[in-house]
Amino acid sequence: MEFMEYILLILLLIIAIQIQYLTLRISNNRPLTKHKPTFVDTSALMDGRIATAAATGFIGSRLIVPKSVLAELQYLADTADSDKRTRARRGLDVVAELKALGTTSVEIMDDGKLDEGGVDGRLVDLAKKYGGSICTIDFNLNKVARAENVFVQNINELAQSLRMAFLPGERVSIQISQKGQDAHQGVGYLADGTMVVVDQAASAVGKNVEIEFIRSLQTAAGRMLFAKLVKPERPAAGSKDTPTSSRTGQRSTQKTQTPKGRQAKRRPRSTKEDSLIELVNNQ
Repeated sequence: MEFMEYILLILLLIIAIQIQYLTLRISNNRPLTKHKPTFVDTSALMDGRIATAAATGFIGSRLIVPKSVLAELQYLADTADSDKRTRARRGLDVVAELKALGTTSVEIMDDGKLDEGGVDGRLVDLAKKYGGSICTIDFNLNKVARAENVFVQNINELAQSLRMAFLPGERVSIQISQKGQDAHQGVGYLADGTMVVVDQAASAVGKNVEIEFIRSLQTAAGRMLFAKLVKPERPAAGSKDTPTSSRTGQRSTQKTQTPKGRQAKRRPRSTKEDSLIELVNNQ
């Protein structure tokens, strides 16, 4: 019996070792998104917003800047065009900023000499070869990369998605759900859950009111909007739209114009000589 128990224990240990080996092999073969490289384009570096996105963690933790991209930035930094020269120098500074970030690993890759495809073609080939993505704001490169089934991280699309749905001056209808921190304020919420603080709306709790956005406040906890009530416009006193004023105007006009009209049609008094002349003319 003891011999059989030893054999069973050995078999169980072998099975456990095999299961652990297969588990490690499957996990190593599974692609991890956070370790996939992101190849940075010249346009993204010249734009500069990639540094902010990388600092907040919205860009992959492994950024690769090919030397062909640095060479293109250096070429543009030496050009005669002042605008391109300034933006290219800004792109070189952004590379240094990305390296200084602790949340992102930045590597400079020696990708060799360029072929006929240029820098854009090289980035697409590198992304396909290493199973990575491309960070760019170039419209044409964006289209080509997606046609080649390469994932693109577009800073412009990220900014467009995070753009405010309502700007100062726009008007919407909203329900006031509760009173604000101040006694004269009311608080409502948009469809996406954004808090709206409405001035002079404390008495409108539970009602739908029309508001006009004034400004917004962006914090780490979220976004808050401030607005004011839109009061209905009243016609000015004495305007033509008010029936009372129009009637009184007509009456006053009649009173003032009627005597003048009668006076214009009234004939002068005839004398005795005039009546005699009229009788002679009638004969």
